[in-house]
Amino acid sequence: MNLADLFTVAAVCAGAFFFLAGSVGLLRFPDALTRLHALTKADNLGLGLVVLGLLPRVDGVLGGLKLVVIWLLALLASAAASQLIARAVKRSEPGA
Repeated sequence: MNLADLFTVAAVCAGAFFFLAGSVGLLRFPDALTRLHALTKADNLGLGLVVLGLLPRVDGVLGGLKLVVIWLLALLASAAASQLIARAVKRSEPGA
């Protein structure tokens, strides 16, 4: 194994760890807003680490650009979805 292989394995394993941590936070935290926070932050970082780990494996610049664009689109989508979910939770609370 060369250095690029070790970097890929380390980054993808770190990303998988953050995905796991976000899933544990989703299951363990007490209310919807803290669950949402744990899930979105950990999953965004996990996906970023997976993309970073896969970048040395792509064939060219276009492949790397596609990976980065996918990551950015996932960031935007998760931010928008988490805002909508948080707003719905806030509206459904008693006294809101």
